[in-house]
Amino acid sequence: MSTDLGRASDAAIPLDRDLFMRTLIRELAGTLENVVGIEDAAGFISVVGTTIGESIDQSYRKALKLEKLSRAQVADVLVDLKRRINGKFYIIEENDERIVLGNDACPFGEKVIGRPSMCMMTSNVFGNITAENLGYAKVKLEKTIAAGHGECRVVIYLQPMGEAVETDGREYYSSP
Repeated sequence: MSTDLGRASDAAIPLDRDLFMRTLIRELAGTLENVVGIEDAAGFISVVGTTIGESIDQSYRKALKLEKLSRAQVADVLVDLKRRINGKFYIIEENDERIVLGNDACPFGEKVIGRPSMCMMTSNVFGNITAENLGYAKVKLEKTIAAGHGECRVVIYLQPMGEAVETDGREYYSSP
């Protein structure tokens, strides 16, 4: 009988910091969804998303040496920030009324599937950055990978009128 059991560091286990963090967030979201319900879990995650959105917005404005971002810059920042965290967002449409983004890969990867509350990170980060720079945002998550759509479609309304009034979504306003 061999006493050489092998070393743990040689074990073929798919574990690194990124996977660990995505799994941690998934399990936290799942626990919240199970304990307080999906809506309240989304609310808690929204609080975190607001803080992160404010920080990211400040980082971009500081790096770009701008007091406020234009509509085109907001759309570019939203795509870029997701690219930096391994999302694959792209602009479908951008005009005075709305910015529509598509996405082929969630930054949370497969860990987002079945955890719709995690999408509040996207809603709040996008909503806060847009509102802080353009005054208002209403974010509608039309399709999400979390809900099993295979892709995301996010509509960000830029004015509280017309189609924006008629549609469901989360509203965001600039801080005073």
